[in-house]
Amino acid sequence: MQKDPVYESLRAITSRLRELNVPHAVMGGMALVAHGYRRTTEDVDILVTQEGLTAIHRSVVGLGYRPLFEGSKNIRDIQTGVRIEFLVTGQYPGDACPKPVAFPDPDNASVEIDGIRYLQLPTLIELKLASGMTNPGRLRDLADVQEIIRVLQLPDGFVDRLDPFVRDEFRKLACGINRTSRDQQET
Repeated sequence: MQKDPVYESLRAITSRLRELNVPHAVMGGMALVAHGYRRTTEDVDILVTQEGLTAIHRSVVGLGYRPLFEGSKNIRDIQTGVRIEFLVTGQYPGDACPKPVAFPDPDNASVEIDGIRYLQLPTLIELKLASGMTNPGRLRDLADVQEIIRVLQLPDGFVDRLDPFVRDEFRKLACGINRTSRDQQET
């Protein structure tokens, strides 16, 4: 996987962000992989502050990266062709409407894994749940959480680390995983 174009783009952009001192945390599929759930992805999702996003566009566009289109906050790695999508602190996952769960400051919600800053697992799960709960087009986020629960065998008490807004959805998904496991053991 480390020779994959998406991973190459991840390494390159996070290296540039470190050089620029831009607070950031990798999210999405690449963060899932870093936390132990293997799944494929075609882009790199990065949480940044609004100031960080401005610095990124000022410092990297034209130097190996280009906007997806005029005025886009997202960029493309010219060498690999991989899309790099930015999520901004204070904005909301899923339907983009105000809710108790918002994109946090990356400095307060990240952990370093193999030299790269990733969103902490509880925050990643919280955002995926809020996204899938409020946007029917983001059901993959709920499926990701279900698989994280299964693969990492998250304990029942993990729910206490999540915002109350998403706890019932987490419990429902965890219950479905436990029921499926019991059914498979009985057959």
